[in-house]
Amino acid sequence: MSSIVADEVKQFAAQAGDWWDPNGPEAMLHKLNPVRLKYIRDQIDQHWQCDECGRTPLAGKAALDVGCGAGLLAEPIARLGASVTGFDAAPELIAVAQQHARASRLDIDYRAGELAELEGQYDLITCMEVIEHVADPAAFVKALANRLAPGGLLVLSTPNATSWSRLMMITIGEGLGRIPQGTHDFDKFISPERMKVLLSDAGLKCLDVEGIAWSPTRGLHLSDDIRLNYLVAAIRV
Repeated sequence: MSSIVADEVKQFAAQAGDWWDPNGPEAMLHKLNPVRLKYIRDQIDQHWQCDECGRTPLAGKAALDVGCGAGLLAEPIARLGASVTGFDAAPELIAVAQQHARASRLDIDYRAGELAELEGQYDLITCMEVIEHVADPAAFVKALANRLAPGGLLVLSTPNATSWSRLMMITIGEGLGRIPQGTHDFDKFISPERMKVLLSDAGLKCLDVEGIAWSPTRGLHLSDDIRLNYLVAAIRV
């Protein structure tokens, strides 16, 4: 069964030309990216016992960014030293990602397709704000697990299934145009408890859960408050 939902892919593909505009329709992703990167870097340093001041902790490692869009996360991961594969269901986004990587002089292997058809294994897999858009989350997590190398690290993020996330992301975020309308379906939001079950069923162990919260003074930031959005780190059992 395909994990791709055609309408979801079409929704994101329509934003391809403006993906790298920090003030465009994907402005929220630009605000999220530094928060995600801080968490990913912290988990990399802990998992591989890296020097937290080192500039290329992923040197010699292969990384896969699933649902990479136009490359907002794939590019900084490449700068951390990894050999990066960016994977997305939308060819339009992959085309923009390839063009931007060339302009940035980064060698990133971008591909469009279905995750279940991807081969190979990767030391680091990132999957940000994707699982709430797929047809079968359980099958999708198993496909991620199949691509994770022994000793590898998986990092995901997704909105929590709470009234707070519905209010902030759909009622306010989409209602006021800060997030493109139609981006989210609350019925597909996943709680951390359910996420841990999905990971366990796929042969993965959840190492850490951390929230992404918002406040008027700090904006988006890492937090113990997981009501809005959260990140998880997992390894193979």
